[in-house]
Amino acid sequence: MSTTSPLDGLRFAFGTLTVIPVRVTRWDREAARGGMLCAPLAGLAVGTAAAGLGLVLLLLGAGAPLAAVATVAVPAVLTRGLHLDGLADTADGLGSGKPAEDALRIMKQSDIGPFGVITLVLVLLAQAAALAQAYDASPGAGACAAVVSATVARLALTLAARAGVPAARPEGLGAAVAGVVPVRGAAVAVVAVTGAAAAVGALFGPYDTIRAALAVVLSLAAAEALLRHCTRRFGGITGDVFGALAETAATTALVVVSLG
Repeated sequence: MSTTSPLDGLRFAFGTLTVIPVRVTRWDREAARGGMLCAPLAGLAVGTAAAGLGLVLLLLGAGAPLAAVATVAVPAVLTRGLHLDGLADTADGLGSGKPAEDALRIMKQSDIGPFGVITLVLVLLAQAAALAQAYDASPGAGACAAVVSATVARLALTLAARAGVPAARPEGLGAAVAGVVPVRGAAVAVVAVTGAAAAVGALFGPYDTIRAALAVVLSLAAAEALLRHCTRRFGGITGDVFGALAETAATTALVVVSLG
């Protein structure tokens, strides 16, 4: 019987949640468990890349709005837009008001309906506006917002993959990772990310320490509310729901970090 190494989990996380060229050597429940526990690390890498581009543009003389738009674009590029696509599909499924089976069929279609379009526009505008305000405060604050939001977005996926959350379909990413993360492991991940966010916020002052930690907590609360609603409506989670959870958490974090 083969054992799972930490590298298997990292490969799974980066290979499924980013476009970073990583060869996923194992695709089983044990590797999925390690991968979903490592999901925040994939978010950290994406957020660092996004913050880096934003800071480079600011150094070159670009204004905060352009730096914010570029920062928002990086996670979309590094995920092939999968999370945004999942957000749009989930919005269409929820907005249809149809029974679970019909809603899941709508979500699986390749086109995007009006609910999906409206949701995408509002979410991307909110993310760009919040980041622009953060960059206006200081380049460091904007970079911090980008890193925290991308990390907590993937932390929301760790929580969504915890034991007790069912899959809506017998196939797909949702089925592959549903229920693989022990509740205790998910709790440890939450504490670790919250503590790291607070430590980064402390670089800017006591208020920012609280604000960064609060951004993580409120982001996870928003994602959890959506998760529960989707579980009731669809009977469980899907890959599209995972994308919606990530974007919901990221947007909430950016809004909270930008306030004040």
